[in-house]
Amino acid sequence: MRRFSASRKDFRLLMLKMMQDSGNKLEAKMDNLQETLTKEVQDIQLKQEEMQNTITEIKNSLEAANSRIQEAEERISEVEDRLVEIMDVEQKREKRLKTNEESLRELWDNVKRTNIRIMGVPEGEEREKGTEKIFEEIIAENFPSMGKESLTQIWEAQQVPYKINPRRNTLRHILIKLIKIKDKEKILKAVREKKQITYKGTPIRLSADFSTETLQARREWHGILNVMKGKNLQPRLLYPARLSFRFEGEIKTFTDKQKLREFSNTKPALQQILKEFL
Repeated sequence: MRRFSASRKDFRLLMLKMMQDSGNKLEAKMDNLQETLTKEVQDIQLKQEEMQNTITEIKNSLEAANSRIQEAEERISEVEDRLVEIMDVEQKREKRLKTNEESLRELWDNVKRTNIRIMGVPEGEEREKGTEKIFEEIIAENFPSMGKESLTQIWEAQQVPYKINPRRNTLRHILIKLIKIKDKEKILKAVREKKQITYKGTPIRLSADFSTETLQARREWHGILNVMKGKNLQPRLLYPARLSFRFEGEIKTFTDKQKLREFSNTKPALQQILKEFL
C-alpha cells in the first residue's frame, strides 16, 4: 500500500514536472511568437511609412507635372492668341492692300474711261498725218454717217509706247481720248456690230482702253462668256469687268468669279454649265 502511494506521488510529481515543462515551452513559444509578431508589425509599419513616402513623392511629382502642364498650356494659349492677332493684322493689311489696289485700278480705269485704243495701224502713218487725222479717217472709212454727225470730239491723241522696241515686232497702239464717254460707247458699239474694221483696207482693231489688271479680269470671263452664249444666257461684259447674263428670267451681274461661284452653288443647273470654269 505504501509502495502504491509512493508511485502515485511520483506520478504526480512527474505530471507536474511535465506540465511545468510544457508551460515553460509554451511560454517560450508565446514569447517567440510575440517577438515575431512585433517584428512583423514593425516591418509592416516601416513598409507603410515607405509606401506613404512613395505616395507623397508621386503626389508631389504629379503636382509639379500638372503645374508644368498648366504653364505650358498657358504659354500655348498666349502663342495662339498672338498668332490670332498676327493673322488678324495680316488679313487687315491684305484687305487694305486689296482695297488700295482696287481703288487705284478704278481710278486708272476712270482716267481711261473715254479712251479708245487703235491697234494695227502701220508704223509711220502717224508721222505723216498725225494720230487725230488717222482716227478721223478710220471713222470716215468705216462709219461714214458717224463722221457727218461730228460726235468725235477729241481731247487728246497719242501713240504708245513712244519708242519702238527693236526686239519686238508688235505695232505701237494709238490712244484716242474723247471728250464725251457717250461718243466712245457709240463708236465701240458700231465696231461690235460691224465686226471687221479697216484702215485703208487693212484690218485693224478698236477697243476700250483699260488698266492691265482690268484687262486680265476681263480675259478671265472669256471662257464663261463663250459657254453662256452657247446656252443662250445672253451674257455681256460690262464696264469695267463685270459679267452680266439672264438666268431664270432675271438679269444677274457679278464683279468676280468668287461671287458667281457662290451664286451657282445655289443653282444646280447653272453650276453644271459652269463646272469647268469655277
